Amino acid sequence: MLSADAFFQEQAMRTLAHVLYGGADIGECMKTMSRIPPGDKTAWHREWTLTADRVASIGDACSRSGHDVSAREAYLRASNYYRTSYLMHYGAPTAQEVLRGFERESSTFQAFASRSDPPLEPVEIPYEGTTLPGYFCRADGAAGHRGTLIATNGYDSTVHEMYFAFAAAATRRGYNCLLFDGPGQGRVLIQQGLTFRPDWEHVLRAVMDFVLPRPDVESTRVALAGWSFGGYLALRAAGSEHRLAACIADPGLSGLWEPLQAMLSGLPAQALAQPLEADPSIFAPFMAQVESSTGLYWKIVQRAFWAHGVRSLPEYVDLAKHYTNDDAIQSIRCPVFLAWEESDVLARGVPDIFARLRAPKTLARFLDTEGAGDHCAMMARSLFHQRMFDWLDDVLGAVPAPAA
Repeated sequence: MLSADAFFQEQAMRTLAHVLYGGADIGECMKTMSRIPPGDKTAWHREWTLTADRVASIGDACSRSGHDVSAREAYLRASNYYRTSYLMHYGAPTAQEVLRGFERESSTFQAFASRSDPPLEPVEIPYEGTTLPGYFCRADGAAGHRGTLIATNGYDSTVHEMYFAFAAAATRRGYNCLLFDGPGQGRVLIQQGLTFRPDWEHVLRAVMDFVLPRPDVESTRVALAGWSFGGYLALRAAGSEHRLAACIADPGLSGLWEPLQAMLSGLPAQALAQPLEADPSIFAPFMAQVESSTGLYWKIVQRAFWAHGVRSLPEYVDLAKHYTNDDAIQSIRCPVFLAWEESDVLARGVPDIFARLRAPKTLARFLDTEGAGDHCAMMARSLFHQRMFDWLDDVLGAVPAPAA
């Protein structure tokens, strides 16, 4: 147990989970959390920043001495700790703690990326008059063009954390991996001010147009994976993007509308149908429930309102109606891997999505008895990667390579 505060425990364990690919050390996380009283957001920011600064300074010292392997390992941990440091300050307007922490997260990750073998290539993807930041991670020992996995982020992560989610495992298995942040995510939200859009197919089209012409990408063997809210985004995009050879949703999510309806089931039907025209007092009991829970307030108000650019629960409800996969799911043509973690309340609709898919499909169950039943199987990510990439090997192995 790292904290008696349930939400602090959840976020600290998320940080610690990245020990699998060098993103954390157990002792560093334990000592940092020992200095943070339950519920003290100021202490959370201060102590995680101090740990990140200390580890980053190790990277600087090792770099000056020519110890590049030690430097890159320290920089990777520091980047994850900087990301952790500003979580509790999410919200609009964007706080200075978030801006400063994200800048240090980015710079230390770049220091790691440039020292990796092979180096991770920072990219800027053209998108509607601006660019989306990303990293192209080449397969280990790769020569020529390879199968490529595009990774789509979720609500509150960044392109740097997504390295642990997919890229580290992909490159070991001979896949390139393209990481990117889209509207509502990472730098695009924090520094560029672009919020989420429900029609993620428009975002993915720009990403596909960018990656397919690369000489190191085999254009017939490009897959898309999304984690957390990216499980919705990936499925939504795959419904229209038929250049994909496979799609992975971790977990398979229907969108925002169905879970929000369940949460607000006590509301009158008319208020749900037309929330902006309803009496605001109708929503007051639900907002009181949100405000009484640190974790729920963070997830709904600090995170979701900020990432979607809304200011009230009625606005959020009205917007959520557009975040649905009902049509997209039936239009997907490529094989689909649906993750279904046993204790993830967000994944309750996975069996229904699976039933409605017309494409070749695989339902992958992750159980509590395996230690893998939490959101995105964060505590058993190696098991998740084994099942997911073994499936991807089988699917993309059947795709013929382009003629020489």
